[in-house]
Amino acid sequence: MFTPVESSPFPHHGPLRAADVTGREPLVQDLAERLMERRLTALLGPRRYGKTSLLTRVCADLEAVGPATIWIDLYELTSMADLAGAIDRGLAGVTGPVRRILDSIAGSLSLRLGVVGVELSRDKRHRPDPVLTLRSLLDVLVRTAQRHDLILVLDEFSGIAGVEGAAGVLRTQLQHHYRELGIVFAGSQPSTMRTLFSDQTQPFFAQADLIEIGPLSDEAVSAIVHEGFERTDRNAGGVAGSIVAFAEGHPQRAMQLADAVWRHTSIGTTAEAATWEEALANVRASVDIGSDRLYALLPRGHQKTLRAVASGGSIYGTSAGVLELSPGTAKAAADALLGNGYLVHRGNRLAVVDPMLADWIRRRFPI
Repeated sequence: MFTPVESSPFPHHGPLRAADVTGREPLVQDLAERLMERRLTALLGPRRYGKTSLLTRVCADLEAVGPATIWIDLYELTSMADLAGAIDRGLAGVTGPVRRILDSIAGSLSLRLGVVGVELSRDKRHRPDPVLTLRSLLDVLVRTAQRHDLILVLDEFSGIAGVEGAAGVLRTQLQHHYRELGIVFAGSQPSTMRTLFSDQTQPFFAQADLIEIGPLSDEAVSAIVHEGFERTDRNAGGVAGSIVAFAEGHPQRAMQLADAVWRHTSIGTTAEAATWEEALANVRASVDIGSDRLYALLPRGHQKTLRAVASGGSIYGTSAGVLELSPGTAKAAADALLGNGYLVHRGNRLAVVDPMLADWIRRRFPI
């Protein structure tokens, strides 16, 4: 006889459901107000820091009072055809009354939503022009916004930088409709996102407010851990403090560590120090290979800089000297690692964003 498996209260594989997003209430409220007031906003933050989950929660809250959401994922674009296909998938993913409006307008432009990507993959003689198709899809979007309240999420917007002229087409088609659409741009490449909105040579220069998603507070992580254990008839005990200290506010890693501890804690019992050690060992075993591969792909100067930061030392201090890391190399590497989301400023010091990567570096290269 099949026995149902109890679901963990700490999901950490992929974005969370809207109802599971907690600990971000002030930011949820701020983003919701911005979208309702039609204030263009760019949400920046490292990968796995909860941007998609956060926006899922915000859009769900807003949909409860009227606006529908069109979600477009721009990850790893390489061509205008890719961009057109991404927008087509986003439009085709809408359901309900808004989908009927989209289909009606698309039909008037001889477009069939959901098959544009297939049409653009045909041989050159038979495929439509990707730029013209892109403009038509954006026309469908803005004309629909004139008939129904819409929120537009452009996720992984930094991917737009990989396609020459793409940002210009988007701005040209959308700039006269900012008051009709609530638009949020989200991206996991901080330096690219800042360039897209802060460089005078870029089409979206000064077009949006830049908002950074930071780590969860220690209080928020502690509350999430204790609530999840209590809801499933367990007690996190003092191990909650170990999770908080190790995770350093990293949302996904906090959930992953809490999940590992939870799985080693039986119903009706309290997690103990031995539980934490066993759970941490399991998480390390699951991520160490990935950390090794990621580290191996980095330039030598980046590797040394990460080692200096992970060890708690200054990139210009004793640790840097031991590693033979020159000031010039350290400065260039730190800027690059900050830009791609591997490092972050915490007060007056640098820190490795991913606590599991920092932990692996300290264990692999003790200095």
